[in-house]
Amino acid sequence: MDPRTNPYAPGAGNPPPELAGRDDVIERAAIALDRIRSGRPARGIILVGLRGVGKTVLLNHIRRDAEARGLVVVAIETPEDRSLPSLLVPALRVGLLQLSRIEALKAKLEAAGRALASAAKSFKLKFQDVEFNFDLAAEPGVADSGDFERDLSDLVMAIGLAAKERGTALILAIDELQYVPEKQLSPLLAALHRASQEQIPVAMIAAGLPQLIGLAGKAKSYAERLFEFVEIGQLGTRDAELALCRPAEREGVAFSAGAVEEILRQTMGYPYFLQEWGKHTWNIAKASPIAALDAVAATRSALAELDASFFRVRFDRLTPMEKRYMRAMAELGPGPHRSGDIAEMLEKKVTTVAPVRSSLVAKGMIFSPAHGDNAFTVPLFDGFMRRTTPLAK
Repeated sequence: MDPRTNPYAPGAGNPPPELAGRDDVIERAAIALDRIRSGRPARGIILVGLRGVGKTVLLNHIRRDAEARGLVVVAIETPEDRSLPSLLVPALRVGLLQLSRIEALKAKLEAAGRALASAAKSFKLKFQDVEFNFDLAAEPGVADSGDFERDLSDLVMAIGLAAKERGTALILAIDELQYVPEKQLSPLLAALHRASQEQIPVAMIAAGLPQLIGLAGKAKSYAERLFEFVEIGQLGTRDAELALCRPAEREGVAFSAGAVEEILRQTMGYPYFLQEWGKHTWNIAKASPIAALDAVAATRSALAELDASFFRVRFDRLTPMEKRYMRAMAELGPGPHRSGDIAEMLEKKVTTVAPVRSSLVAKGMIFSPAHGDNAFTVPLFDGFMRRTTPLAK
């Protein structure tokens, strides 16, 4: 096939040509955000799932839909090495600029701007990576106490009041939320809780790894009542077939039943891998319909590319001991695996390797689906470890 017309789009957050199997989540999010804008009670949405299930794609889709309906949405991605305030200040400034397009909001907007200036100065005292440059003077007594939780709550309320007067809502769309430390996540949840109680139209939609459910609950016990945690997983057989076949059909190309069966077996219905296998199968096939042998050949090239990029960039962040821990997990299979079984594979005590496990959780490489269990956050990572890393004790 001509690679110039290859319809598949593997990549970090790239929208797939066919967003299959997610309509229900998109509609639930739209209803919740519209209710929040109109002052009716609703919970924010937090998408949780493994790498490669399409959380970022879905979050961005919900964000764009909300923007199209007139909501003010600020997008934030939280890296491991930045404080939440350093990300919130410029994002909220963008939100204020969007609201400033309405002249009738001038008084409330200026109050919110002064609150943001106050908060930025207050946050700077505690979080050195906060940068700010505002034309408006700070508002004395608003968001300037030096207490992060109180100041963030004041700031959210001030901007929310400006959004309410406009007849819209301010939505924080935060990706990789699991990287926000508990001491910073807790004030954010408290600010959103206060806004919800006061029927101020401010809410959060977010995405993160499975451990985010526990992290949010630990930060604030009411998190499960403030948000709807939506687990995003593999696509079912029918939706996986649509995600794979429909983009090719638009280009006048078909897959044989054998090719579809081989690709679904290898990808296990994970959306990112469906895009990878689709791309490689298209490039290998000579004619339509794409044959099972084309899909088998694509498995080799897809895995080689994943090993060199998708898996490798995560592997290279690990210490030698973390790599050994992950390799022991891989030897046991896809998982989940008991901590004791992994320690036994390493010929060490559970307590000895516990710090390694904690570090891998913090890096987003593994999570605990149940007490004492450990699982990879990246699907198929066990196979990568077995292919590339010798087992060492």
